[in-house]
Amino acid sequence: MHRSLVVLTGIVALACSGAMVRAAATASPGPTPPSHVTPLSPAAQVGQKLFFDPSLSASGRMSCATCHDPQYAHAPPNALAVQLGGREMKSAGMRAVPSLRYQEYTPPYADVLDNPDGISAPGPGGGLTLDGRAPTLADQARIPLLARNEMANASPAAVVRRIKASSYAAQFKAAFGGQVFDTPERAFARALDALQAFQLEDPSFHPYTSKYDRYAANKIGGTLTAQEQRGFAVYNDPKRGNCFACHYNGAGIGGSVRLFTDYTYAAIGVPRNPDIAANHSPTHFDLGICGRPDHPLPGSREYCGEFKTPTLRNVATRRVFFHNGKMTSLRDVIRFYNTRDTNPELWYPIINGVVQKYDDLPAKYRKNIDPQPPLDSRPRGSQAAMSDQDMEDLEVFLRTLTDADVVSKIVDVR
Repeated sequence: MHRSLVVLTGIVALACSGAMVRAAATASPGPTPPSHVTPLSPAAQVGQKLFFDPSLSASGRMSCATCHDPQYAHAPPNALAVQLGGREMKSAGMRAVPSLRYQEYTPPYADVLDNPDGISAPGPGGGLTLDGRAPTLADQARIPLLARNEMANASPAAVVRRIKASSYAAQFKAAFGGQVFDTPERAFARALDALQAFQLEDPSFHPYTSKYDRYAANKIGGTLTAQEQRGFAVYNDPKRGNCFACHYNGAGIGGSVRLFTDYTYAAIGVPRNPDIAANHSPTHFDLGICGRPDHPLPGSREYCGEFKTPTLRNVATRRVFFHNGKMTSLRDVIRFYNTRDTNPELWYPIINGVVQKYDDLPAKYRKNIDPQPPLDSRPRGSQAAMSDQDMEDLEVFLRTLTDADVVSKIVDVR
């Protein structure tokens, strides 16, 4: 498997220079800004206004918070595989929307980065979005503001005109200078900086208030139950869950912080999702890294099908999973990992009695499929890596990664 991550230093300096994280938006207004105790900087205060402002979209109905709702761990508040946007709010996205929480240590993308576990070989890692094409928070915010199927602004100047006409235009000038609107390109860049500052400064984007955090810090209320402890053992067992191999939970990234991802990439053969409009064409495939303009084929074919490993924090509140939103429960995700190879008929279509395994990745790229347990190509019909009890215990453990403010959003399918 290709995976890696740079160990960051000088996080605060990097954040202030605008070289960290961010994400996209898509679908319809509603959320309101969360309250916080620590005062935000002037730039971050402007960023908060921008984040919750649907008037910045061509439809007038979509803000960043529409798809990154703080009440849902800054992820979508619905169970759609992809979100709707565009001028009429009818244009479908291409990928599932990720959460914006816990992005503060994401390094810029590189084809070869060291893995923090000190074991796995270096490989693709870092970057914002599921294919890593945005190196910084500012770069990433540009994408949804201008994408036709998201906020659908025709140009950066169109975004600036909307900001200039907003109720917080004076606040924008106070933060960035009275002449900031004289040059639309500069004003647009400052807007991206403001969105970045808000996400880096506001504690709601990285609260670290889960039961697991209390457990790891030996704080009151941080005792894991027997079943949660068993699930944690499954998580760390290379012969069963082997989750830690990609969702690294050790120290070394941001000091003692445990992020439950190493920001590396893998191709795991997620089944094709017919709910995505683009997939109605049999010739369309989302190829991950090798679909990026700066990684053209055939030179980048070794990366086809690889998508970034997300953090597992707040994973129990998610309603769709993987880059294409194919799975709709955490239980199914765990079961897919466990039985993709031993029982592929559970996940892939069957045509003329033949299971169409890896149906969302062209055959010529299937050699990129991750070979690590439990996705290790064990024979069909053989014993799966995890027992039913192991899978249940693992799911229970993963719920301990839920922040205190969104515990009520845990999706329980039992």
